[in-house]
Amino acid sequence: MNCSGVLHSAADSLKGQVAVVTGSSSGIGRAIALGLAECGASLCLLGRRIETLRNVAEYASNSTNQVKCYQTDLDIDADLLGLLPRIQRDFGQVDILVHSAGVIFQGNLESALIGNFDRQYRTNVRAPYLLTQTLLPLLKARPGQVVFINSSAGLNASQGNGQYAATKHALKAVADSFRHEVNGVGIRVVSVFPGRTATPMQESLFALESRDFRPELLIKPEEIASLVINILIMPQDIEVTDIQIRPQRKL
Repeated sequence: MNCSGVLHSAADSLKGQVAVVTGSSSGIGRAIALGLAECGASLCLLGRRIETLRNVAEYASNSTNQVKCYQTDLDIDADLLGLLPRIQRDFGQVDILVHSAGVIFQGNLESALIGNFDRQYRTNVRAPYLLTQTLLPLLKARPGQVVFINSSAGLNASQGNGQYAATKHALKAVADSFRHEVNGVGIRVVSVFPGRTATPMQESLFALESRDFRPELLIKPEEIASLVINILIMPQDIEVTDIQIRPQRKL
């Protein structure tokens, strides 16, 4: 995306802010990270694959001077807990926390593997909970903003995605409760519920469903990024809570 695609010069308000983005190696997380960089924000890129993160950092460095990669496994508590002193040392602050990482396994309740449910819970619910808790002292000091990239499945469950939908419903509950807790200190907490988006994850799902992947009919990750950045640059005395976005054509 281009930062000129957001609300006029208000995007300048992101210059010098420090953004932590999970899932930043691909899809929506990558698009948000690059969009924030184009608006002048400094980036903390989180992900398991350091080489992939470095590729994103290389693109981002064309727009911002401060980009750091943190090899992080969201399923390992020590990795998450260790981020606070590292980010504090490297940047001294956190203004924006974007939770975009996620995993999905499909299957009917009768046959779905319970281990897949556990994996989705750890990545989709427990990890953002613990990471938010870990970085909360820095977020309170600014005060900052927290964006949970949820899913349309976090509002409505359909056949074959009960496990994934359950974790996304739980993530909504985490965000809703957290919003009430930090409203008084000025932290804005936003949940975004995208429908089908043209990401590598969706391409894999279409393949599993034996359907043609037609990205031109889906939401573009850059469109989600533009939406998120437009929210982030709004005056912080405005509360934005839940945003739904989906393709116009129902697939």
